[in-house]
Amino acid sequence: MKINKFTVSLFAILSLLEFSAYACTGITLKAKDNSLVVARTIEWGGSEIDNQYVIVPRNHQQQSLLPDGTQDGLKFNSLYGFAGLAVVQPEFVVDGTNEAGLSAGLFYFPNYGEYQKYNPENKENTIADLQVVSWILSNFSTIEQVKNAISGINIVQLDPRASTVHWRITENTGKQVILEIVNGKPTFYDSKLGVLTNSPGYEWQIHNLNNYVNLNPGTAGPIKMGDVTLSAFGAGSGFLGLPGDFTPPSRFIRAAFFQTYSIQQETGYDAAMDAFHILNNFDVPLGTEFPVGKAPVNMPSATQWTIATDLTNRMIYYHTMYNRTIRSIDMDKIDFANIEYQYYPLDKTKAETIIPVEIN
Repeated sequence: MKINKFTVSLFAILSLLEFSAYACTGITLKAKDNSLVVARTIEWGGSEIDNQYVIVPRNHQQQSLLPDGTQDGLKFNSLYGFAGLAVVQPEFVVDGTNEAGLSAGLFYFPNYGEYQKYNPENKENTIADLQVVSWILSNFSTIEQVKNAISGINIVQLDPRASTVHWRITENTGKQVILEIVNGKPTFYDSKLGVLTNSPGYEWQIHNLNNYVNLNPGTAGPIKMGDVTLSAFGAGSGFLGLPGDFTPPSRFIRAAFFQTYSIQQETGYDAAMDAFHILNNFDVPLGTEFPVGKAPVNMPSATQWTIATDLTNRMIYYHTMYNRTIRSIDMDKIDFANIEYQYYPLDKTKAETIIPVEIN
């Protein structure tokens, strides 16, 4: 089967990846009632992506696209229905959750990781990296099942110019792993913090936290220096030295500290709303990613959307760069056995919802 017109647009966007800025920041929160929330941003600074939400019923068949321009790769039917957010075309779900409570998300991983080479003779077991989230959510209810099955597939890039990716996989039990393809082999790391960004590899990011052992929440000082008393100019001086740039290592550090020292919320809903406040710190202004006057587009933000999913209560929340109003998908109201496969743009109208204040 030849690729469709949507896939042609995918290759156009993938070809920009060598020159575009891309970033993702993920956190994990647990509420006092034990509800678990996974949340993340997605950035793409080179162009506006066709962002969609997708509802996939049980028994929906998908087949992977392949680097040779055909759609003759791995076939898989959805044992579990799922909902998620996709980019470019609905097959490319980058973050979602299935009805069994398993969540999966794709994060860009440029210049790190290495997939196996594409072998046309093994195309029936080959899947594009941008379709791995859909494969996971369609087939599995636990991380252990994913681990047992992934050695039987070959993950490839659709375009050799594109970035590699890595994945965060989370059970509603709280178990979470990071999956990276290292030297062609799938490698799983226990997610010790629930935080993920992009490159370098996950183990390096954890080790890098040691460079910030001096940081603490609250206010530093006062201290005496001879006859001079040194006092902080304001609250939060215990975090002086926290990196503020938008590189993946700096975002990982900020996310780890903000998540760790956030106030634990009462319920899953409260934790999801708190996740949006935390991730507001990771909105990337478009102009910061390019030299002055060189931004290729004029969008509201390089951060195109943010999602927070309450895995315990099966609620998906998101907002976009065009509309900060939070929208929700209640998975308990979806009959995955009978609903039709469907997808829609994240924004019906690309404009902020502004409510005038009533003045008497």
